[in-house]
Amino acid sequence: MQWVYESACAAGAPEVLIATDDERILRAASSFGATALLTSPRHVSGTDRIAEVATQRGWGAEDIVVNVQGDEPLMPAALIGQVAALLAGQPRAHIGTLAAPLTSLADLMDPNVVKVVTDAAGLALYFSRAPIPWNRDGAAQGLASQLDCGGARRHIGLYAYRVGALLRLAGLPAGALEVREKLEQLRALEHGLVICVADAQEQPGPDVNTPADLERVAALLAARRPGAG
Repeated sequence: MQWVYESACAAGAPEVLIATDDERILRAASSFGATALLTSPRHVSGTDRIAEVATQRGWGAEDIVVNVQGDEPLMPAALIGQVAALLAGQPRAHIGTLAAPLTSLADLMDPNVVKVVTDAAGLALYFSRAPIPWNRDGAAQGLASQLDCGGARRHIGLYAYRVGALLRLAGLPAGALEVREKLEQLRALEHGLVICVADAQEQPGPDVNTPADLERVAALLAARRPGAG
């Protein structure tokens, strides 16, 4: 949590808040001097949680808020700043996010690696757990014979929202595509919200979803400490 908080602070945001429904996280945040807010335990997503905070704080509809998930201790500060600047520079967009080129067939086929395709202007057309875009000529013998992942991009789960769009999104019901793919950003597309996408300036490190992830990331963070290695 502290690594994520410090990265967000280093991005140059005028205000960094930790929103949680867990008293343990609240206490941990206080221990390293962060401002933490206790939110409703009924939220089903981070989007709902930050929408509550936006309402409580009275942020304006055109204000920009970036959602950095607490399980991203290796998220570079540069990317947090990049996604905020991306949305600020796209007046017609409601949401901004980042992507990175896929470099392996394994990632292309992995449903846990979310893919994104955009139009020529960099606006999201679709997000999927399926391998998109699909090179028809690279898979002459069917799905398992694919030889090419060129043009595919991995979605990086870092979002900047205009507050008005955030509040609208939090009030919308889950859409059919969102339910099927289990991807909340599809709700925005299904309801006509515009998502701009840029290639990340640098690669983020792995996030923490499992105990094994925690061990791997803890080792990477330990190596960053002064005198390590």
